[in-house]
Amino acid sequence: MKNIFRIFKYLRSFKRECALNIFFNLIYVFASLFSFIMVIPFVSVLFGIIKAPKVCPEFAFDKDILIDYFSYQINYYSQNYGFFQCLIVLSLVYLFFIFLSTSSRYAAMYFLAPIRNGVIRDLRNDIYHKITILPLSFFAIRQKGDLISRMSSDLSDIEISIMSSLQTIAKDPVMVIVFLITLIIISPKLVLFVAIILPLALFIIRKIGKSLNRNSQKGQKQLGQLLATTEEALGAIRIIDAFNAEDIVKRKFNEQNNIFTKQLTKIYRRRDLSIPLTEIFSILVMVILVLFGGMMVIKQEIHPSVLIGFVLIFARMISPLQSVTTSYYNFKKAEAAAKRIYEILDSEEKIIEKKDAIKNISFNKEIEYKNVYFSYLEEENDEKDVLKNLSLTIKKGKTIALVGFSGAGKSTLIDLLPRFIDAKKGEITIDGISIKDFNINSLRSIISIVTQESILFNDTIYGNIAFGTKTTIKEVENAAKAANAYEFISSLPNGFYTNIGDRGLSLSGGERQRICIARAILKNPQILLLDEATSALDTISEKLVQNALEAIMKERTTLVIAHRLSTIVNADEIIVMNNGEIVQQGTHKALSKEEGIYQELIKLQAL
Repeated sequence: MKNIFRIFKYLRSFKRECALNIFFNLIYVFASLFSFIMVIPFVSVLFGIIKAPKVCPEFAFDKDILIDYFSYQINYYSQNYGFFQCLIVLSLVYLFFIFLSTSSRYAAMYFLAPIRNGVIRDLRNDIYHKITILPLSFFAIRQKGDLISRMSSDLSDIEISIMSSLQTIAKDPVMVIVFLITLIIISPKLVLFVAIILPLALFIIRKIGKSLNRNSQKGQKQLGQLLATTEEALGAIRIIDAFNAEDIVKRKFNEQNNIFTKQLTKIYRRRDLSIPLTEIFSILVMVILVLFGGMMVIKQEIHPSVLIGFVLIFARMISPLQSVTTSYYNFKKAEAAAKRIYEILDSEEKIIEKKDAIKNISFNKEIEYKNVYFSYLEEENDEKDVLKNLSLTIKKGKTIALVGFSGAGKSTLIDLLPRFIDAKKGEITIDGISIKDFNINSLRSIISIVTQESILFNDTIYGNIAFGTKTTIKEVENAAKAANAYEFISSLPNGFYTNIGDRGLSLSGGERQRICIARAILKNPQILLLDEATSALDTISEKLVQNALEAIMKERTTLVIAHRLSTIVNADEIIVMNNGEIVQQGTHKALSKEEGIYQELIKLQAL
């Protein structure tokens, strides 16, 4: 359970709360123990099981002396003040220790609450931070639903299974140990007899725990698949409706949901088996203990009061033993969740920043790709490379267009520049300095990107345009005007403070894209990356967006991916890509006369 112990490292941030929790748990344990120990002389003397000594022995931490000492005191008080008054005093003392134990238990839980919630908070923060800094290649081979499952369901499992067991971890093992030591002091022979039976119970519990861990891993994986299917359906609801595919997706979801439900049923059945198993073995041991102890009393090997006390304390041990067993099962179940979480936290940050990275970037001459190779697959296989030995020089202030069939490697090429991903071989330089020598935030501060998909947040228009910057409403308005977005924004009920909902779906495609362009304009970048920014728009929206893009492209170095050749005819240079390689490059006029892929694209679009 190494991943469980790794989670416990988060407890270091809560040293004070942990210390107070342990302190009050210790008070609870010893107060509970004393309340049971005092029953031995109380029952023995009041009900005449043994006779109190005539002379009070000198107090000492010895089993027989302690019994005689308290027997004498109880007998003395009973004879001088009456049986009933003695009973009242003993009851009040007993109630005091019960109050002390219960209040200490609450105090321990009180200081546990910030630990339990704080550890989960820190874990959640670390996972979210890790996800935001991992390269795009990490997400290319993983489903979003599975990642969401790890941040929600797996964390919930850890909270329920581990954090809720912290009180058990801090209290019950200590109680079992203290009570066990007490039992050894009372009668080593009886404890030895009990110890002979326990290994069988531990063996069975361990077997079930292994089975639980296996099923938990399968269950968490299946839940991730279930959430991935849900997320996929939510994103494609229009297609599902348009193709009357409701029954198909419903059947697919039902099948996965049934598998998950069956898996979860197995997990619960094995986990819930811990309580009755512990009860059966505990009661079995107690019955045998009473019989064996009774034989010892008959043979006068121990006092009847000792047997009574032993049985009472052993019975009190059953509950913490059950809790420890249940916690063990919970840990086995949570191990699967912890393993999935640490698969994210331990993922290699392939985008690594140097310690002495350059923060002040001066872009004056050119960007150069030098013999660049890239693959989304982790294993070495040159045949699967998305980019192969690619070299390209981009002069400052020039507009470079990237064209080619789908899968040619165009988007990968521009993703390398802001280091969303890193090249497998080769390097990219700005004015002769490798981009890996730059501070990542500084590098990305001189770059803006507008993608085919309008990526907006559930926020106001102002919040979306000003995203990632500290700016005034006036500057946001000016950026909106430059992006041909000011007019439609002003017509909205709350203007720039209108909330656009999830992904901005309350707006049209052209409106969403112009907000994205306004966001790029506000950043005032030196380098602009346009990834098919107009391909999903209608003719009117495309014209408005294209005008906005032309405004932002002036005096900036721009890389444009375009499927519609009409939008890049005026580019300074057009790069034609195929299978990760540059196969043609030149101006529109020159390439249109040259046989090759570009001419094929022209014919296909009837330009």
